[in-house]
Amino acid sequence: MTQTESLDEIRAEVARVARMLSAARLVEAFGHVSARIGLGFAITSVSPMLRATADDVILVDAHAGPVDGSTNMAPLETPMHAAVYAARPDVGGICRGHPCYTVDWGVGNEDLPLMHGLGGLAGHPVRVHDDIELITTPAQGARVAQTLGHDSSVILRANGALSVGGNPIEAATRLFFLEERARVAARTSAMPKTDAFNWEGRLEHSVPELVRAMAWFAARFGDGPET
Repeated sequence: MTQTESLDEIRAEVARVARMLSAARLVEAFGHVSARIGLGFAITSVSPMLRATADDVILVDAHAGPVDGSTNMAPLETPMHAAVYAARPDVGGICRGHPCYTVDWGVGNEDLPLMHGLGGLAGHPVRVHDDIELITTPAQGARVAQTLGHDSSVILRANGALSVGGNPIEAATRLFFLEERARVAARTSAMPKTDAFNWEGRLEHSVPELVRAMAWFAARFGDGPET
């Protein structure tokens, strides 16, 4: 949250990104979006993300305890968001979803290979967190944060994935390209692998590509500022 952003604006943006994730088919009945606010964060409730509004966004403290909103409406995995924010001061937004190809990859425990340039927008590497349980406790959340490390995305084994960014729209864009990366990996599984390539030079372009990709994602799946 910047000095120029109000709490209402942050809640509206979290809800707007939630609707984008639904429009992009990165979530179905389950998933959530959050944004850091001071020592806590704002997170979507368990209400359907397809029609999320600012009123569906709950404020929680750094320990995932609700500050404003019903305890019963907070996602079970709120402690996972809290743990990632605690471990990563650079993260300002988190998107959690269940993109279909990413879910498919997550039945195993191998890192998701990088096989095309834009797949690097999801981060490199992308590891699988080898725990099939819902991440509902601070200890479990801390382990997810450890698997994520300094990366931008992590796959939760048998349970979707999450991506992080400086703000929610950046996290959402990374989640979109995580799904594209998983789709390319699945469709080219019989082809020669490129994960042994030296991607360092190619990934130098990821920063400007991400800016362009974020603008495209917002234009493609957004519905404009919430009114």
